[in-house]
Amino acid sequence: MNDEVAYEVVDGCIAVVTLNRPTQRNAINRGVIDGLRKAWHTLEQDDSVRVGILTGSGDKAFCAGMDLKEAAAMGLRVPPRGMLPVLGDVEHVSKPMIAAVNGVAYAGGWLFAQMCDLCIAADHALFGITEAKVGRGMPWAAPLAHMLPQRVMMELLLTGQPMPAQRALALGFVNDVVPLAQLRERALEMARTIAANAPLTVKAARELVYLSSEMGRSAALRAAQHLFESVYLSDDAQEGPRAFAEKRAPRWTGK
Repeated sequence: MNDEVAYEVVDGCIAVVTLNRPTQRNAINRGVIDGLRKAWHTLEQDDSVRVGILTGSGDKAFCAGMDLKEAAAMGLRVPPRGMLPVLGDVEHVSKPMIAAVNGVAYAGGWLFAQMCDLCIAADHALFGITEAKVGRGMPWAAPLAHMLPQRVMMELLLTGQPMPAQRALALGFVNDVVPLAQLRERALEMARTIAANAPLTVKAARELVYLSSEMGRSAALRAAQHLFESVYLSDDAQEGPRAFAEKRAPRWTGK
């Protein structure tokens, strides 16, 4: 994408996006913002890509948040909506995204982990919403009310203190914790498992999770029935049982 965001395709179906400012702890600057925006567009438009992974370079930081030196030089006050290429807000990617957190994920780094659908963390990773320590804001943290208990969320926002990966795992914010040397392969393993599944079902299931968090029970059930109707009527819905009966791997067409 550029010098500060790398993009590669693994196995022909998994896009790995890497924040590449290790000496600056992969802090968010204009280059990272532009590079991520290009990466999301490339990933979404490539029909061969089924799953994405977001990670950072080096062994210290996934992303330490906004580059405060750049922010100070800009005199940044209220960040304009759309300033950051946040998935599910200003950027749209319909494919599952996995955060592979290779070190500290502070402030905007927490946001980048939060916006992904799944999260694998290295065992030394730390997660923190540190804005209170530098007088900034975290309006983007609102969705955490559906992801963490209220008092945990309150603790994180008011103290600014980080929590270790193992606590994030126990709270359900992280899906798995592994040694750093195993992080990339564990994320790829999860991505391969998802990529091997029926793409229409995966897409609808992902949408189901998010719409359920915004609706009451009855409304979510009605919306889900509509969401999966096209899945039931697809060729893949016939191919799956047929492949099982014939004892072979299914050949998904996404149709």
